Amino acid sequence: MAGDSKDGEQPAERRTRRGRATGRRRKPRTGRQRALRIGAWALAGAVALGGTTLGFVYFKLNGNISGVDINAALGTDRPKDSSNGSMDILVLGSDSRSGPNARYGSDGGGARSDTAMIVHINEDHSRASVVSIPRDTIVRRPSCVKGGAQADVRGDDTAEGQVVPAQRAMFNSAYEVGGPACAVKTVESISGVRMDHYVEVDFSGFKKLINTLGGVEITTRKAIQDKDSQLDLSAGTHTLNGEQALGLVRTRHGVGDGSDLGRIQLQQAFIKALLDQVNSVGLFSSPKKLYDLADTATSTITTDSELDSVGKLADLAKTMKAVKSDDIQMTTLPVRYDPADPNRVIPVERNTALVWKALKADKPVPAEANKDTAGDQTDIDGVVR
Repeated sequence: MAGDSKDGEQPAERRTRRGRATGRRRKPRTGRQRALRIGAWALAGAVALGGTTLGFVYFKLNGNISGVDINAALGTDRPKDSSNGSMDILVLGSDSRSGPNARYGSDGGGARSDTAMIVHINEDHSRASVVSIPRDTIVRRPSCVKGGAQADVRGDDTAEGQVVPAQRAMFNSAYEVGGPACAVKTVESISGVRMDHYVEVDFSGFKKLINTLGGVEITTRKAIQDKDSQLDLSAGTHTLNGEQALGLVRTRHGVGDGSDLGRIQLQQAFIKALLDQVNSVGLFSSPKKLYDLADTATSTITTDSELDSVGKLADLAKTMKAVKSDDIQMTTLPVRYDPADPNRVIPVERNTALVWKALKADKPVPAEANKDTAGDQTDIDGVVR
């Protein structure tokens, strides 16, 4: 009969054995239960489509990234790579005036490194040292093979495909005449420290990153006004948008003596505030925020070829995840004003040796490295926090 079960079991018995109906009437679902059930089905659908969706995201983000093969350009004539597990990254801010950057000045046919920082991450990835190199520093620029973003630049001191060495050159000219590879080689030449990676961002890319983050909060102890960098901030706490943040890290005449050394201190203070902002916005709890930032970051930076994929950049982010703003030591390359040209600075060899020794040994830079140097004598320390 239709109501009988196999083996003589009654329907109610069979349902009870299977852990289902027990004879009690099921209660109507509440609105919250219905919502949870719908959410579960939505999650199941997302999982089913996950392979396709994640594949598309990975492909799109990967396609955003521009990479430069630094290793191929420099060959084997480089400092020995550290074996202690630490990592050194050259981070450059380009002052290119091409494309969207034209509003910040005329395009002179090339770009220089407006900002240069060596980021040293220690062996256990718990802290970092950042060494800023003033762009006006006079250095010995080595011979370079042209390559990277500025490979088509031709200057009076270059041969076809080659940049000849210079005994007295501004540090930021290395990028202008030889691109990223020459900038890396120049840093390695003056420091004896091998750069494991290279990251570059221009004005427009920097603004987009800040806007995607929702701005960065900083506090100024006094007003900062600089018509050249288009910055006008009163004393107090501000959430800077991309344009304002760019104005802050570019300003030279709004504070201090108008030198690049004062500007570097503003940049260092902003970097710490930026890191605090990244840690506070809850990226990993918001897939949309995480995707938006990843999309902006990958489309606005240039990296070395060993970082030019989403997976490799994600690995780098994981490496630095434990580093908070209080774990970062900020240092300016020890310099003094050049007696031959007060608009230029030259390294103080005894002091710079302490900086490079510390990085090689995976140690913090000693405080005496900057004692009695030009960077130690600026009057804007603490203007921004």
